[in-house]
Amino acid sequence: MQKIASSQETILYRLGSPCYKNRFYILTGPGSRELLARPEVVGFPCYSALLKETVAALRYLSSTGMGGDLDILTILRGGLNYPLEEACALAGIRVRDMHFLSCERIIRDHVITGLDIRYEKLRPTSGRVLAIGDIIASGATLRKCLDYAVKEFKRRGGSIRRMLFFTIGGTKAIEMMEEMLPVMQDLFPGFEGFDCFFYEGAFTVYEDPGVSGINVPDIDFGWKGGAVAPEFRARVMETPDALLEKCIIYDGGARRYEIPLHLEEVSQYWEAILERAERIDTQALVGEKLGYPAPLSYEDWQKVTRVPDGWRGLWEREQALLSAAAGLDLRAVAERRLASIESLKKLYI
Repeated sequence: MQKIASSQETILYRLGSPCYKNRFYILTGPGSRELLARPEVVGFPCYSALLKETVAALRYLSSTGMGGDLDILTILRGGLNYPLEEACALAGIRVRDMHFLSCERIIRDHVITGLDIRYEKLRPTSGRVLAIGDIIASGATLRKCLDYAVKEFKRRGGSIRRMLFFTIGGTKAIEMMEEMLPVMQDLFPGFEGFDCFFYEGAFTVYEDPGVSGINVPDIDFGWKGGAVAPEFRARVMETPDALLEKCIIYDGGARRYEIPLHLEEVSQYWEAILERAERIDTQALVGEKLGYPAPLSYEDWQKVTRVPDGWRGLWEREQALLSAAAGLDLRAVAERRLASIESLKKLYI
């Protein structure tokens, strides 16, 4: 993780690896840090929280020769969280066209059996730069939409020169874009690749219900094995209860526009924690959330977290939190969080 730019309180890191053929970045700023650390952020603030960070990313791309205009592809409904059109206006980038896709789950007998494109508005033209904002967890929905959009562009005589992604999402995005690059280059000769911007970190998804037994595999985000902005880690250390949330963003954030449902989901999580508080290994829980199970030397911590040098104070705070985790009163934490959510519910429910 290498810092390459800063603007309007937003810091931009480049994720470097000799094997990456595309370009991957981490954006961190006050708005996105607050959004990911506090499930109390709901409604329109979810959109506005990402605005400055998105503008900074677009200005960076312009300064490196991205070009003067782009198209926006909105994937309903998760894509509504991303202020791409407004950010383009503020960054001085012309939006040539707006495209829409709706990818919905096929559910039979309460079981998700597949995905289906239910709504589409695409206007393919030649040599387009396509910008997309969406949640990426397993990547299944995005892959379905991309496959559809790319085939339609090709079938209707259009072409794609470059793709920009803005995501609160996980490392599955990296795998998917690396796999898609040769396919895109074959379909559209001269395709320049993907630029993917992760807000606050390239997270991983849980592979099992986790230490608490509550997390949802392939949906809930975590830190272990990912690359999380040190500024976000530091923000969480300011309010350590935030580290113990179900994941860094509930339901990919889509339900933050369905406020009663979102608040109910947060409440259900903390009610489940309260019910099983005495049975949860708090040392293991904090280690799981930090992304490493036991205290580490500063050098080993850097290797595990990918945090660049200069963050020894953050390392010390994390080690102190982990060392004291066995004495954590999880019941008290759950009661505090439930009181906060119940207070907020009164404004919406």
